[in-house]
Amino acid sequence: MGWVTLQAILPLGIIAGMLCIMGNAQYYIHKAAHGRPKHIGGDVWDVAMEKRDKKLMESSSAASLN
Repeated sequence: MGWVTLQAILPLGIIAGMLCIMGNAQYYIHKAAHGRPKHIGGDVWDVAMEKRDKKLMESSSAASLN
């Protein structure tokens, strides 16, 4: 019975390991491309607030330079 269990668990462990590797690869590729981790569950409201925050930060930094 032990050998049968090993034969069943080994492929499942390989599949689970590959899923973890692919998930981490997506995380690091996105972080390298955008400079920050991906916001999970972002919708239209979150995107609008990010644009607003970016615009406010740019205007405040431009005002501080003048």
